Amino acid sequence: MSKTTKKSKIMKRIILTALVCLIFSANINAQKTNVIFILTDQWRASAFGYAGDPNVKTPQIDRFAQEAVNFTNAVSVCPVCTPYRASLLTGRYPTSTGMFLNDLYLPSEELCMAEIFKSAGYNTAYLGKWHLDGHGRFNNVMPERRQGFDFWKALECSHDYNKMPYYENDSPEMKYWDEYSPFAISIEAQKYITGQSGSSTPFLLFVSIGTPHFPHTNAPDEYKALYPASEIKTAPNVPVELIDKVREELNGYYAHCTATDKAIGDLIKKIEELGLMKNTVVVFTSDHGEMMGAHGVRPKSKQAAWDESIRIPFLIKTPFTDKKNGNVVNAPITTPDILPTLLSLANIKIPKSIEGEDLSRLVKSPDPKADRAALVMNVCPFGNEYIFSEYRGIRTKQYTCICSPEGPEMMFDNVKDKYQMDNLVGKAEYADLQKELSKMLDKSLKKIGDEDFQPRDYYLKKWNLKLNNGKVIDYSAFERGEGIVQSPNKGFSK
Repeated sequence: MSKTTKKSKIMKRIILTALVCLIFSANINAQKTNVIFILTDQWRASAFGYAGDPNVKTPQIDRFAQEAVNFTNAVSVCPVCTPYRASLLTGRYPTSTGMFLNDLYLPSEELCMAEIFKSAGYNTAYLGKWHLDGHGRFNNVMPERRQGFDFWKALECSHDYNKMPYYENDSPEMKYWDEYSPFAISIEAQKYITGQSGSSTPFLLFVSIGTPHFPHTNAPDEYKALYPASEIKTAPNVPVELIDKVREELNGYYAHCTATDKAIGDLIKKIEELGLMKNTVVVFTSDHGEMMGAHGVRPKSKQAAWDESIRIPFLIKTPFTDKKNGNVVNAPITTPDILPTLLSLANIKIPKSIEGEDLSRLVKSPDPKADRAALVMNVCPFGNEYIFSEYRGIRTKQYTCICSPEGPEMMFDNVKDKYQMDNLVGKAEYADLQKELSKMLDKSLKKIGDEDFQPRDYYLKKWNLKLNNGKVIDYSAFERGEGIVQSPNKGFSK
């Protein structure tokens, strides 16, 4: 063999090897990232072992918190079910969508999470509580109103955890989960990801669990037995006269937490067993918190601007995270930020309609020193919370600043004052800080076109909404399948 022929063969091998490497690299780069989003209901940020709660037992989520990136100051943009969910799926603020009350219909014109992932080639699936349909809590959410989710085992809203109804895909028949719903939904989620694990098509799976939202009495007895009421320690901001009631509610609340911890732990174990963690983003969070007697506000309440209501858990585990600085992010994240962050992690272009900020940089490289201002609001408190003022506010890694239409109402140093018992508004020594935080709030509101923050009636009129009797939504009407909220013209109205 001549030297020329030999060199030619060597060059061909080099070129062929390079091409194979390029093709292999391209396939890896082209591989889409799965997303599993686990949402719970009314689970306050403090009610976990990893968060320092002296009572609750959450070993599975505690383990996950050690492996995931922990956003310690995550907040609900509007701490109540429907507004949070609408903001999560659209990446937009309640003042932009009109979705600031419970039981409204999220208009089909809004571009939503599953529609975006679906257009990028994803399979989409939704399990559990929806609460975005506005057609009555037990009515079937028709396929054309599911905002891009194809596989479907869900219901608008129910908290009957031991006889939880749902509708399946195209069937009009109401069915029931055959056990405590967090366990049943976890099992269904495990079946879904098992079926998807051998596919080359990426998937978005949304797992929506209704617990630990009240009623607390229907938690499994074996878990309630773990929390004798007399042994439960209450927070220092719970008034003495409410302690007995709070302990009674915490018995069932913590029982739901521990049972749900097992359900979520089983799902995470299945994700690991299937080897999906290497190309899957897994999120665990909640839609809002629970006041549970803090500051004298009754148990079962939310909507208020204190941390018990607005602060939520937010844990995210990805294949891309570099933990050289640890896995804690103290910079706040608010609800509209979640969708653009997930899209960026999945390498999907972020639509212009999205108003939240892409925080994937903090997920990929957690920085406990980073800070930012996260916006929270309650455009129109309703139900038993109608007595509260409407508000806008910001949360930084250290401070909370809340304003009503009349001006500043609350300001806390959350590092020095964990239970927010020392309101700094109007104190001379904090005047400069109050001005600085107020400017940050004004800047955040200007960014979303809400700089002329108005009283609640302005927004009700703008979005053609009316509360029952002008004040209080009658939830029992929804349980009977009757609508009592007028929705926007482009949405559903009864």
